[in-house]
Amino acid sequence: MAGKNERQRRQAREKHRRQQEQRLVRQRQVRRRWAIGTLAVLVAAGVGTLLLIFLPGGSAKKASASASKSPSASPTATATAVAEPAHHCSYTSATPVAKKVSVPPATPDYTDSYQATINTNQGKITFNLLNNKATCTVSSFVHLAEAGYFNNTQCHRLLTSGIYVLQCGDPYATASAKLNCSTTSKIGTGTPGYDFASENLTGAKYPAGTVAMANEGSASTNGSQFFIVYKDSTSGLTASYTPFATVSSGLGIVQNVAKGGYSCQYAQAGGGVPKKKVIIDGVTIKKT
Repeated sequence: MAGKNERQRRQAREKHRRQQEQRLVRQRQVRRRWAIGTLAVLVAAGVGTLLLIFLPGGSAKKASASASKSPSASPTATATAVAEPAHHCSYTSATPVAKKVSVPPATPDYTDSYQATINTNQGKITFNLLNNKATCTVSSFVHLAEAGYFNNTQCHRLLTSGIYVLQCGDPYATASAKLNCSTTSKIGTGTPGYDFASENLTGAKYPAGTVAMANEGSASTNGSQFFIVYKDSTSGLTASYTPFATVSSGLGIVQNVAKGGYSCQYAQAGGGVPKKKVIIDGVTIKKT
């Protein structure tokens, strides 16, 4: 009997240890993935402050993605290394995979022009995609939209001070989920199973209406998460997030959501869950 009790105690200790390790891994992913890293210069105080903005669930951004490696576009770690429009794209595996999809084609349609309509419960938001400046990013976004990747998801993070953005694109934030700001939540860490490099960063600015990719803090960690700038954030964001579209209509919807503020605050990332829920029913892509 004593031997059995000892085994049970060992098993209980081992189970607790594994749970602690898993919790630490999730917390590291959240800190890493919520990073919309930004240099904010406090002019009044004359002090430069480095702000790391994490996107809900793991990266101000984006999320890393993890699908099988496959040849595709080749924007390297720095935007200047790729001549745009890109003729080839490279996508590498990433995790955690929020929703499994195939990898975009290695050869993008770099001569086409696209318009995306985000159909939400608050109304339609339309983007003009910058295919001639961020070809591989646009190719991925179009691929995910046509695969239904964004369907029935929520925009999970709102920033209302210094940086003014609404972040979306993580299927972990399902339409029916009751979002909170727990650091153990997967929301904000989701990826489509692949990562790709940044583009269009030279001289990048983030005025109202910019749509850009969230990332994990490095140029090769773009996935599916993106953010919509509803008020000029050029002074708050460094040129580290690929601008791949501009809002042509519906920006007022995002601005109204921002006016409502957020219900809870992400302790490690900044911002919080929008009080006014934004559910993406689907994304329609049209060649223009």
